[in-house]
Amino acid sequence: MPTWLSELLPILLLLGAISLVVTRLPKVDLGHTSAFRARRFRNWFPVGLTYAFLYFGRYNLNRAADYLFDNEQFSNIYAVGTVVYGISFVINGPLSDRFGGKKTIVAAALGALVANLGMGVLAAGALPPGVIARAGHPHASDSLVHGFMALYALNMYFQSFGAVSIVKINAAWFHLRERGTFGGIFGVLISLGLYFAFDWSKLIVRNAPVPYAFYVPAMLLGLFTIINVALVKDTPGLAGHDDFDVGDASSGDDGGERLSVFAVAMTMFRNPTIVTIACIEFCSGYLRNAIMQYYPKFIRGIGATGVFVNEHWGMLLCVAGITGGMVAGVISDKVFESRRGPVSAVLYGVMIAGSLAMFAALGTAALGWVVVLMSLAIIGVHGMLSGTASMDFGGKRNVGVAVGLIDGFVYLGTALEAVVLGQVLPRGDAARDPAHWWTWPAAIVPVAVIGFVLALRVWNARVAPKGAH
Repeated sequence: MPTWLSELLPILLLLGAISLVVTRLPKVDLGHTSAFRARRFRNWFPVGLTYAFLYFGRYNLNRAADYLFDNEQFSNIYAVGTVVYGISFVINGPLSDRFGGKKTIVAAALGALVANLGMGVLAAGALPPGVIARAGHPHASDSLVHGFMALYALNMYFQSFGAVSIVKINAAWFHLRERGTFGGIFGVLISLGLYFAFDWSKLIVRNAPVPYAFYVPAMLLGLFTIINVALVKDTPGLAGHDDFDVGDASSGDDGGERLSVFAVAMTMFRNPTIVTIACIEFCSGYLRNAIMQYYPKFIRGIGATGVFVNEHWGMLLCVAGITGGMVAGVISDKVFESRRGPVSAVLYGVMIAGSLAMFAALGTAALGWVVVLMSLAIIGVHGMLSGTASMDFGGKRNVGVAVGLIDGFVYLGTALEAVVLGQVLPRGDAARDPAHWWTWPAAIVPVAVIGFVLALRVWNARVAPKGAH
């Protein structure tokens, strides 16, 4: 493929995916005025971009680690961070419900900013000043590893505010019937975060000192902290519009006495649908990062160069996320009557087929496109369940705890994936032979099957508003 075409094609794919969302997205007419829709756009758009830049400041570690740590050290740092993220919902979900999504998205941005600046300073101290380093998976000192563990754990604690904040804010602005379709739009912004994290970070570390992979997202998060403070409101009422019944699990709930955090959490855990969704998302977290984090490491491990999918991994993940969110959202709302279980089961079927195909594709150019398709499927599931079903079944009143529970399970699954793959993937000279990477899909297949079976269990799950009898 000519060089100019290999550079242009990913951009064309991204523009095509965005055009698909903009021109083909079904319209749900709920009587909103044009003024309301315009104000809602000014609310969710900066929040979405903030979350994209949080992704930038989260997965930038993957690219920077090639210049600082070996694979085992990277996996250990990442595992600690994801465990912290996974258990932080106990604190951050209730905090979001109590203080509102605006305050907690600002806290997320500021905390991630400070942590990224700290990691940049540590990286600067470990590398020659002003020198553009070369990737080589070096074995770092224990002090550098422990320093990054602490700062990345801090980063992930504040990052965990991001998902609960987004869903908390949007739960008050979007009706149940709009949420699946809106997931496709919002998926565009979130998926851009993967593009920033993998492709922008790669561009930075290839052309500037490695610490700038941390400094750049920190600066962007600082900018969007200011924008969020200026523009974002937690509810339509606070923005000068009428609040309305969103038709989710909070429908018919006139408020009353606020329940304690423990009482709300126990209500969530007693809801078999929410618990099943959380378990599905545990599998989603495992599978998403088993693909997203380790495909570039597979390519570098076998010494392949100029592989199109790897060179544009962030862009292709972005396209997969946009397409997956769009397809899942529209099918959920238009085919399955706003049920999230059926489309999740279909996409998990794609995951099973893809993981089996990986065995045959190892060492071939087809592998890259197999894992892109799998990324589309698993990102679609994640958007349906963490971003949409959590609003539906938690209701806008308790959505912080609901999405915290569900998204916490995502990152506990990610932590397990980091530990498992850190142990089973080939090392040293063995990693140069694609045949030795059979353990990679072998670690994926069982979890894909479990996720599929769990998704079948919530096939007919529907929201039961509080006002229903």
